[in-house]
Amino acid sequence: MPKHSKRFNNLSKNLEHLKVYTLDEVFNNIKKTATAKFDETIDIAVKTGLDPKYADQQLRGSCVLPHGTGKTTRVAVFAAGEKAKEATNAGADFVGAEDLVAKIEGGWLDFDAAVATPDMMRFVGKLGRILGPRNLMPNPKVGTVTQDIAKVITELKAGKVQYRVEKAGIIHAAIGKASFDAKKIRENFLAFFQAINKSKPSGAKGTYIKSATISSTMGPGFLIDVNEARIEAEKLSV
Repeated sequence: MPKHSKRFNNLSKNLEHLKVYTLDEVFNNIKKTATAKFDETIDIAVKTGLDPKYADQQLRGSCVLPHGTGKTTRVAVFAAGEKAKEATNAGADFVGAEDLVAKIEGGWLDFDAAVATPDMMRFVGKLGRILGPRNLMPNPKVGTVTQDIAKVITELKAGKVQYRVEKAGIIHAAIGKASFDAKKIRENFLAFFQAINKSKPSGAKGTYIKSATISSTMGPGFLIDVNEARIEAEKLSV
């Protein structure tokens, strides 16, 4: 059984085990549990009923958080010619073609997101074993293989997050920082929850979203009322 620090235990003693919290309770208290000496990340873990070993139950997508993640995203772009110039002008941190592929093959991975034009994928494809496990591989399903380089770079810099269901049927993502005010964290959460809800795979069976837990990096988790979250997220489309 994992051992927690005295600080963590002190924070947890005021929380009820397995209690389902309302959104107001969560977002009025999540910042109080972020007491570490650094700006903790606010994370969400969504437990689904998906079994990703089946093709029609796999889930992968992206979402632009209205207030960003609070993190500076370093973007690497695989492009050549005019598209390379477009990427540079849009604020890409690293731009290259076969030279960038070779650099990554050599062990360089100092970036947080990667984008590629379709014609570059014949070179980028060989990086699958390196970038795939790190969730850095450009993929048309999340919009990172595209001709609209400038738009994607702008979205990534503004706080676009990618998500995918893991083997256990869980989706993890960062939705902000403890330094954000409660309203911004709530709005980021609802945007993310809406994206997950809308992305329900065709093969999903039974209960799609079983539970959702929000926590700060070093703090205890709050189990969220997913029915309330669904209702609130649906209002974003009205």
